[in-house]
Amino acid sequence: MDKRGRIMEKKWILKESGDSAVVKQLAAKLEVSDSLANLMVQRDITTPGEAQAFFHPSLDCLHDPFLMKGMNIAVERLSSAVKKNEKVLVYGDYDVDGITAVALVYSFLKEQYSNVEYYIPDRYKEGYGVSFRGLDYAFENNCRLIITLDCGIKATEKVLYAKNKGIDVIICDHHYPGDEIPMAHAVLDPKQPGCSYPYKELSGCGVGFKLIHAYAKIHAIPFTEIIQYLDLVAVSIASDIVPITGENRVLAYYGLKQLNESPRTGLREIIREAEIIRTLTIEDVVFRIGPRINAAGRMDTGGRAVELLISSDPKLAYGISKEIDNYNIERRNVDRLITTEAMRMISDDKRTSNSKTTVLFNPSWKKGVIGIVASRLIETYYRPTV
Repeated sequence: MDKRGRIMEKKWILKESGDSAVVKQLAAKLEVSDSLANLMVQRDITTPGEAQAFFHPSLDCLHDPFLMKGMNIAVERLSSAVKKNEKVLVYGDYDVDGITAVALVYSFLKEQYSNVEYYIPDRYKEGYGVSFRGLDYAFENNCRLIITLDCGIKATEKVLYAKNKGIDVIICDHHYPGDEIPMAHAVLDPKQPGCSYPYKELSGCGVGFKLIHAYAKIHAIPFTEIIQYLDLVAVSIASDIVPITGENRVLAYYGLKQLNESPRTGLREIIREAEIIRTLTIEDVVFRIGPRINAAGRMDTGGRAVELLISSDPKLAYGISKEIDNYNIERRNVDRLITTEAMRMISDDKRTSNSKTTVLFNPSWKKGVIGIVASRLIETYYRPTV
């Protein structure tokens, strides 16, 4: 609302129509309407081949993982760890992308190798990303290699700390790097300078998938054996709101197919808790599956969600899915309560209600939920919110 109490309206910015000649040519070749052809051209689909790839994604369109900068070094180090029976720690962020990435890489390695653990930092005690506490855990448990997933690209100081303790680090991240790239043993991030990987918008779990794909190629593990992990990749793509274009579209398409036909035990239990009895869509993943996985890290620890996703025991998975569903119910209740309190604080304070920004604080508010509340306040008041 503005200062006079009027509800502010959204201003829609419409994308310009595609080149009319290209639109008509594409419409003629595909035998579709100009309107549909225009939508495709607006999405940079200008040839029949590109249209075919868009509407009928193929696993053959996935890029060679070794095109990613650092992949050779990463696979060599991981292979060496397996050969020498070094303990490997799979470390990931506490959101859906990090949790699915850890579940993916841990599950794959566990099929090949037993000396592997996983670690999800505590949101409230350790904060985001690689933590000193996590590195100390790795050192105390004799881990010689850490694979970070969905985090690490800005952890310059933490990576040096690990290195000084004799621990090598392979970073698998998809965020933009800072001014300095960490001195890790290998860095996998399509957004890092000098990386010529053709697709830049992979999720953190997607980068993890490229790592296991590369490892599988080197060790003659059939690609059919890693397709089973695409349900996790699809959940990460949808939940992390990365663009569903290019390679992500292929990964999401086949991951969604697996979610509908043969999801892993943990995801099947989440789908049951969400009461999805029809064909599952990307929208279901965004609004019904992702929030349940996220709730574990928001209300307690993301490690429980990893435990669910790596489990093949239906009874265990059933119990954890119930627990996580309760976390999600609690998260929604806390979300509503904090939102109500925040809006009351704004309306009761003329300085806040008329401000061009919103800054609110209450020491009792749950740290794992305030980000959601801030987003809701932005949607209501259309101004930056902290």
